Amino acid sequence: MSSGPQSHSPRAETPRELAAVSIAALGVVYGDIGTSPLYAFKECFGIEHGLPRTPENVLGILSLIFWSLTLVVILKYLAFIMRADNRGEGGILALLALISDVKSKSKLGLVFLGLFGAALLYGDGMITPAISVLSAMEGLGVATHALDRFVVPSTVAILVLLFLVQKRGTASVGAVFGPATLIWFVAIAAAGIPWILKNPTVLRAMNPLYGVKFFLHHGKHGFLVLGSVVLCITGGEALYADMGHFGAKPIRIAWFAVVFPALLCNYFGQGALMLARGAAVEHPFYELVSGWMLYPMVAIAAVATVVASQALISGAYSLTQQAVQLGYCPRVSIVHTSGDAEGQIYVPEINSILMVACVALVLAFRESGKLAAAYGIAVTGTMSITSLLFYQVARKKWGWSFGAAGGLVALFLVFDLSFFAANLVKFMHGGWFPIVIATVIFAIMVTWKRGRAALGAYMLGATLPIDMFLADVQNTQPYRVQGTAVFMTSNPDGAPPVLLHHFKHNKVLHEQVILLSIQTKHDPEVPAAERVTVNDLGQGFYQVIAVYGFMQTPSVLDILQACREAGVAANPDDTSFFLGRETLLTTGKSGMATWRKALFSFLSRNARPATHFFRIPPNRVVEMGIQVEL
Repeated sequence: MSSGPQSHSPRAETPRELAAVSIAALGVVYGDIGTSPLYAFKECFGIEHGLPRTPENVLGILSLIFWSLTLVVILKYLAFIMRADNRGEGGILALLALISDVKSKSKLGLVFLGLFGAALLYGDGMITPAISVLSAMEGLGVATHALDRFVVPSTVAILVLLFLVQKRGTASVGAVFGPATLIWFVAIAAAGIPWILKNPTVLRAMNPLYGVKFFLHHGKHGFLVLGSVVLCITGGEALYADMGHFGAKPIRIAWFAVVFPALLCNYFGQGALMLARGAAVEHPFYELVSGWMLYPMVAIAAVATVVASQALISGAYSLTQQAVQLGYCPRVSIVHTSGDAEGQIYVPEINSILMVACVALVLAFRESGKLAAAYGIAVTGTMSITSLLFYQVARKKWGWSFGAAGGLVALFLVFDLSFFAANLVKFMHGGWFPIVIATVIFAIMVTWKRGRAALGAYMLGATLPIDMFLADVQNTQPYRVQGTAVFMTSNPDGAPPVLLHHFKHNKVLHEQVILLSIQTKHDPEVPAAERVTVNDLGQGFYQVIAVYGFMQTPSVLDILQACREAGVAANPDDTSFFLGRETLLTTGKSGMATWRKALFSFLSRNARPATHFFRIPPNRVVEMGIQVEL
């Protein structure tokens, strides 16, 4: 069984560099799953489940947590899913890009599945900061209930501050992410170990028979507890999605050297605490420590949850950038916050939406336990979709046999779908939220893609073959004014409607005319040396094709610089950019439903203008109106 393509992301060369990258990966990759002990074990014994805190139940829950971490995180993600990389990049859209050229009857369904999985990640990005910070602040009420009234206000204040500082970028803050998360893992391990030493019998939970006995004893009720057990593996998708930033090896080293041992020490410590105190335990995580140690633990937890939230927020930015480049999202403001790291971006529109959603969730649910109901569906839904897409990659791209690919993915789905089904019963108690969010975002994605395709078809019909246009220029010999004109076109082989419109009304052409086509590949990045192709069409016309990866943001000025290096005398101070401003009329027959036409028209009017997105100097732009019937 071949493993498939290996990652091409930059790797650390020396042991010292490898250790540094592994520590850096702690903050970005493991912030989410690392803060799960704050609420996962507690929720398994929540009021809604009504589980008596007997030794059998405690050991059964611990066994389920241990084997979930082992089989889902280690076997599924670290051993197999991370092999499916797109030139070193991971994530659900990378999986979608890998199967984009696969010929299959089910391809459209797979694309829709992948898009819905990506849409679910936005719901995850809204819930994670809310539940993580809220669960950390709930530690204030453990020492004395007099502080309970400060839990929600302090959570809201931290979240608002977190989102307000996003525009400054994560370059300076990112340097402390890894060390801060390392302190967190050391702290939670140190909190759990003394309790394990007091009651080492808790380690018997590593025996899977305790999990089996738990199911046999509780039946359907035991199955529903999986809806809370799954909270221990939230963040598993981050292992895969952030692979391109660090490479697979540092992520695996960080897991086995730090994260897995620390999580086990804490979960088993909470179990040992509950075996000792039973029903007297209200918050098993914070009760691992006592006295003056509680408040430092709350502070460390607050920092750790902010780090975990930052990873999800940054992930939402990256996901949006990828969706824009792949044509599934309208143009948004993409601000690069680092001159060195291209992947560090800030998207104001997404930041505002996430901030409002997170604050609203905290104010609406007010307790991490109630938010947990909304959390599981988003996570398990994405995990299930990842498994289905991985099957297609293994079969179609790597040539695995039906038995090998099907057997492995069937094992994955046993866990994924069990967790998903156990969470579905929480639909009316908050689980509806990520589903509604994902449905709205999915509708926007497919409508934008379909609308752009209809608009592209209209433009193609209004485009004149470039050879025919050049022949007409040769015959008519129009007056040529000084300077360079750049016309952006989606079809590099045709004269775009904006050029025809300009020539028809102004009856002149510039000395140099550049027909610029910006295309996106299903690869994360395209090297600068391979990005721009210039073809001399004669008569002062040049065909320029610029190709970017789906994780890159185009820059027209950079493209002009590449043109000058290729011999085109394009002076930025003497260049005009001609763009079309489409007025969409929803009276045409494009095959789209009326509501989708209205939605696409609304999205088009509110999308970032091309001048902003492609970084075109606004004072060098000439816009020409075009009416388009959809």
